[in-house]
Amino acid sequence: MRSGSDDPHGTPRARRGWSGGRKSRRGPEQPQGVSQWPPNPPPRQAPPRRQPPPRQEPPRYPWDEEDYQPRQNTEARFDFERPSRQRPTRPYPTGEPPDPEQRPRREPVPPSEQATEPTLPKKLTVTRVAMFRGKQLSKQAVTAFRKAAHADGAEKSGLTALTYAVMLNYAADAAMAVALANTLFFSAATGESQGKVALYLLITVAPFALIAPVIGPALDRIQRGRRIALAAACVLRVFLSIIMALHFDDWGLYPAALGSMVLSKSFTVLKSAITPRVLPPDITLSKTNARMTVFGLAAGGVFGAVAAGFAQLFDSPGALWFTAVLCLANGWLCLRIPAWVEVTEGEVPTSMRTEPRKAKRQPLGRHVVVSLWGNGTIRMLTGFLTLFAAFVVRAQTEGDAGKQLLLLGVIAGAAGIGSFLGNAVGARLHFGKPDQVVIACLGASLFVAVLAAVLPGLATAAVVGLVGATASGLAKISLDAVIQDDLPEESRASAFGRSETILQLTWVFGGALGVLLPATYWVGFTVLSVLLAVGLTQTVMCQRGGSLIPGIGGDRPEHPGAVHPTKPIG
Repeated sequence: MRSGSDDPHGTPRARRGWSGGRKSRRGPEQPQGVSQWPPNPPPRQAPPRRQPPPRQEPPRYPWDEEDYQPRQNTEARFDFERPSRQRPTRPYPTGEPPDPEQRPRREPVPPSEQATEPTLPKKLTVTRVAMFRGKQLSKQAVTAFRKAAHADGAEKSGLTALTYAVMLNYAADAAMAVALANTLFFSAATGESQGKVALYLLITVAPFALIAPVIGPALDRIQRGRRIALAAACVLRVFLSIIMALHFDDWGLYPAALGSMVLSKSFTVLKSAITPRVLPPDITLSKTNARMTVFGLAAGGVFGAVAAGFAQLFDSPGALWFTAVLCLANGWLCLRIPAWVEVTEGEVPTSMRTEPRKAKRQPLGRHVVVSLWGNGTIRMLTGFLTLFAAFVVRAQTEGDAGKQLLLLGVIAGAAGIGSFLGNAVGARLHFGKPDQVVIACLGASLFVAVLAAVLPGLATAAVVGLVGATASGLAKISLDAVIQDDLPEESRASAFGRSETILQLTWVFGGALGVLLPATYWVGFTVLSVLLAVGLTQTVMCQRGGSLIPGIGGDRPEHPGAVHPTKPIG
């Protein structure tokens, strides 16, 4: 049967809207009245961006503040009343603030316990950092100095107070030497008149010779007032320094300088007699004297540089006024020495002779005499070099003050290093046979003196200064150890005073020799070598029981018996 929708060929027609299972290749038909087809798609809108959360200020703590300083006392930080752990009276706690009177309060830290360390500046510059570092190093140096000065119980025994006084005495000597350098050290040359050379000898050497025969017996007679004697010597130096400053350009300078040097050496001898009275129980006399010498040398270097600054700004009288201030401060420090140094009950004076002429005298043993001869000979070398070097340099560099100071600085620097080295090493070592150490030091001094005579020049003179100062420091420590070991406690103060007097006398002899001899290296060191050889021979003979000079040699027992003050001698 044929449908009405079929064509005559018998092929059926598809219905409208049907594709017979096939997709039409034509696109959508353009509607009428529309000019643009297909229409443009609507613009795509970007999704909204997520906004970051608002920034919150970081919490601020006390240490974020610029003026915050950490507290040193950690115990006081938590030293407050803790809140009570009892249950609240109300059934439920409310949000009301607590009573201000019941709030825990922190105890404020006292200003003395707060941090005192220097803080870095806010704005860093080279100058500010240098100043900060300088303050830090200065504080560390002061702390180390105070720790060393108070070590081994020195503060309780009174040794610290005596050390401070000794340091200012060294400082005053250095300041006066700087002030009088151009006037005394370079005013008299060997080529000038004998009158100026004699005057120079009088000013620089005579003070030691004047005090030697007087101060020893005076110490034996002084039973009270040794602190007053030290303070009086310092106060008198104040007036003499003022006189020198006011009369720097006339003849009033010379007697004032003479008196000041006499008082300075008197202070040294008095100090030697006081030292055994302030000796701590845990330290030896040799270590004590070495410590005071090291502190004194350091103070002399520091205050000598300050005095040089005053001399540069206000000429030499300015340095003398600074010396007066130092002496005044030293007098006050001497009065701060403990009063028990005045107690001299039971002391027995000593005598250099084998058989003392007076009763109640303690003779010195053989080891002490050997050490005295060796130390005296070495002190002769140091006194000789101190003055002889000044005259030789003055003669060889006539008219060139800068070169004179440079060459003298080389010799003086070598001697200063040697003195510091000898005392520092001697204070740390313990010698089993101190008299043997003295002989070895004397032998080394003789060797370098012969070397300087064979190879004259500035270099060998500096070597003599280095070795001689080191030997002098070690020999003096050995002498102190011998006196402490061989003499009873009642005679040690007198022995120290007399030994210091002998050492000052031998320094005088060496200084006079350095002034009077020709200003030629080989001549001066040849004469010095001969005298050192004689001193070494006498020291060795004393050790073996003999002597070149009868009565003050080694013909005595090694350890003489103690002499009691109530028991007269034979």
